[in-house]
Amino acid sequence: MDAHGVNRVRAKLALFVADVFASVPRKDQRAKGDCHLRGLMLESRRKSIQAMVSRLPDGDEQNLQQFVNQSTWDPVPVPVPVQRRICERMLPLIDPVAWVIDDVSVPKDGRMSAGVAPQYCGALGKRANCQVAVSVHAATDTVSCPLQWRLFLPGEWASDAVRRALTRIPADVTHREKRRLALDMLDTLAGWGMRPPVVAADAAYGTSAHLRAALSERGLAYVLAVRSDVSAHSFETKPVAPARNGPVGCWPQPRYRQTAPSVAALAAALGQEAFAHLTWRHGSRGELRSRYATVRVRPAGKAVERPIKAAASAEQGWWDGILPDCWLLTEWPADAEAPTDYWLSNLPDDTPIAGLVRLAKVRWRIEHDYRELKHGLGLDHFEGRSRPGRHHHVTLVTATHAFLTEQRLAPEVPGPVSPPTKSSTPSRTS
Repeated sequence: MDAHGVNRVRAKLALFVADVFASVPRKDQRAKGDCHLRGLMLESRRKSIQAMVSRLPDGDEQNLQQFVNQSTWDPVPVPVPVQRRICERMLPLIDPVAWVIDDVSVPKDGRMSAGVAPQYCGALGKRANCQVAVSVHAATDTVSCPLQWRLFLPGEWASDAVRRALTRIPADVTHREKRRLALDMLDTLAGWGMRPPVVAADAAYGTSAHLRAALSERGLAYVLAVRSDVSAHSFETKPVAPARNGPVGCWPQPRYRQTAPSVAALAAALGQEAFAHLTWRHGSRGELRSRYATVRVRPAGKAVERPIKAAASAEQGWWDGILPDCWLLTEWPADAEAPTDYWLSNLPDDTPIAGLVRLAKVRWRIEHDYRELKHGLGLDHFEGRSRPGRHHHVTLVTATHAFLTEQRLAPEVPGPVSPPTKSSTPSRTS
């Protein structure tokens, strides 16, 4: 957006900032927030504070540096009132069909920025020195926005007291797997009265049986991509109790005697005739179309069985050995020799295949978010090193993205004097 475009929406931006940054106690800090958002919206190749100040008539580098890096206007991890208000505005506006879990990486030089380490960097497609953040987005087929972010802290940072002190990482913040960070964000949003209609994620998350079990324990529906080697029994397979050879009253627990095949084997066994052509969306280049099939399966493995056994033991009950069933959705493109993609879903057994496909594919929508956040709004242009500074930068970029999304969807969004927006979205599965 050029300077004239920013000036045209300046009055609307002022109302947006007054509402979203209402929790910020000082008027001068709210003014800095307004100034920073205008800087992020201006067209430029670089969105660092120094570069933005040169294009803002009221920009003051020292003031903006202090606002982002030193002030405590939106503490992390709690409370985060600015992020909460963004969610409260955006969820009713977008009315998402799913919340999507994903992560984004930012290449970094050196080793003194919070969370930086040699790890897989999606931005480069290889292992490199970078920061990684896990995010949760609200999404439909045509629009999406980030709701929460968590910086991933690699294991090497857990006991590095020097780097932790220099980057202001609190003592109670330590290494947590990305799936746990995703669950932490869902729990935070649940504490704000916000619940996803469905959770979607790629195979890096969906392959984890622990994540799938945790979502089910929270009563959350999901459609999660999985790797082809994830094991599952067919729906009809039943556990068998071994012969009783112990003392009187000791009954062996039923268990599956055969090795569970992979989801790839189960899908291939369906045969090509089971796969039907479906169009899930009309894109700019025409119909997005492929072949799909569904079948009920029972995911296997100790990670699946352990929480079931623990729950039965806690209730002093007896588990019959039958594993929970769910949908296996498979894609087999017409030009492929074998199935290519797989998803597991705990949605009801009467969910139509078209609904499953739509939810499986909605995950790709947030790539638009990442492109705008990184290339348009400077998500990866933060030059500071501290964890609080990075959190403030990400929050400001998210607020800018939210404002621009509001302008695209509803140019006449009411100001803060209007009735309060809803804090949660109605649940739906397709």
